[in-house]
Amino acid sequence: MSAIDDLPPLRDVVREHGLDARKSLGQNFLFDLNLTSRIARASGPLEGVTVVEVGPGPGGLTRALLALGARRVVAVERDERCLPALAAIAERYPGRLEVVSGDALETDWSALGIEAPARVVANLPYNVATVLLTGWLEQDPWPPIFESFTLMFQREVAERIVATPDEPKDYGRLGVLCGWRTKARILFDVSPAAFHPPPKVVSSVVQLVPRPDPLPCRLKDLTTVTQAAFGQRRKMLRQSLKPLGMNPTPLLEQAGIDPTARAETVPVEGFVALANAWRSLRG
Repeated sequence: MSAIDDLPPLRDVVREHGLDARKSLGQNFLFDLNLTSRIARASGPLEGVTVVEVGPGPGGLTRALLALGARRVVAVERDERCLPALAAIAERYPGRLEVVSGDALETDWSALGIEAPARVVANLPYNVATVLLTGWLEQDPWPPIFESFTLMFQREVAERIVATPDEPKDYGRLGVLCGWRTKARILFDVSPAAFHPPPKVVSSVVQLVPRPDPLPCRLKDLTTVTQAAFGQRRKMLRQSLKPLGMNPTPLLEQAGIDPTARAETVPVEGFVALANAWRSLRG
């Protein structure tokens, strides 16, 4: 019996179902239910909340979410070997766990019948974590159906998510997108020893809360200008923005940005101004 419910310890579950973690699926299982409970609690009080989880594996975080009172958990799992273990959790918590067998990258979130309040809480598979996050943040209309995202990433990815021009080494397109549409912060780190098998890097739990009214800007325009600016991040903007197909000088003047600045020094507000100026000058 585990510390949070009367289901077997996760090591026994993994052994029973032969769930060796597969590198091809980006799997690193968390066996410590105290840790999974900490991640679940970090998302806030769960009573009455619908939670989407990606990559539940043998269900450690799933169990914590349910034990802490989540009204409904929708768990998207690509690895069919994990389905029997998740079915046992669904039986323990009748009517509260829905398992979707499939690839999260191909999931139509709007088709899952998710009702507010809803959150995403997940120990994301490392090999798709950034792509999944970007997909959620590029949803339109905005804000999304999710009131928060509490997610596990490799530490270096977490630092890129929360980066600002004060951390120029980590600041890039991902930091601009996250800073524009959310308030993001690192909650705590997780040692490699907590996982099976242990990864070679430290992990971090990050929380992103969508901004209800981000600065007005077209996503496509912001994506285009940040791609150009960070594509040659060592160069001054008057040079790196030339792929946009117009003289960068009047563009930068309209946005109020020094032409000799580099991308890593421009805050989110500057990139929004730049995207709007580019749209304006293109007519």
